[in-house]
Amino acid sequence: MDKFTKLDGLVAPLDRANVDTDAIIPKQFLKSIKRSGFGPNAFDEWRYLNHGEPGMDNSKRPVNPDFVLNQPRYHGASVLLTRENFGCGSSREHAPWALLDYGFRAIIAPSFADIFFNNCFKNGILPIKLDAAIVDQLFNEVAGQEGYKLTVDLENQVVVTPSGQRIAFEVDAHRKYCLLNGFDDIGLTLRHVDAIKAFEAKYKVAQPWLFN
Repeated sequence: MDKFTKLDGLVAPLDRANVDTDAIIPKQFLKSIKRSGFGPNAFDEWRYLNHGEPGMDNSKRPVNPDFVLNQPRYHGASVLLTRENFGCGSSREHAPWALLDYGFRAIIAPSFADIFFNNCFKNGILPIKLDAAIVDQLFNEVAGQEGYKLTVDLENQVVVTPSGQRIAFEVDAHRKYCLLNGFDDIGLTLRHVDAIKAFEAKYKVAQPWLFN
């Protein structure tokens, strides 16, 4: 998992509440357990004007010009600004996989669905909860300034606007540690690889019949 320390990212505004995981990555694309390759189908039913299926050439599909991510000013965005209860619905981990593969490293919203919120941290995405009034302010600023970027500083736990406003956010200490160091659950375990190998060697000596 890539480390997350500080991100200077273009912001894309998704002005919708209660965005569920089936909207983030529709069910027909859940046929792989690889973490990559889902980005082209993130928000598939909103991005395209026809129904998508696995293996389709998305470059030949007509896009919805009214959907925010299809607007040229938001191409390359790495910060997603959205509304309350983002990531609700089913618990599919493919949702953060799709968002990460699309290019998002941080998501700002007033609230998130719990399972989605947890899955973001495990996959290198920083979900940030901010007061609804602050989120409203950011939506207004994004709309009024093309190329609007935010600096997301995880170590200092602040979001910095183009005007220099510093907006503090809370994050669990353990989750912060994992993101700063790029540790998913496997990475956390592998910190103790020497102790694991020593235990395995001792176990083989004590109970060799288990390894015949």
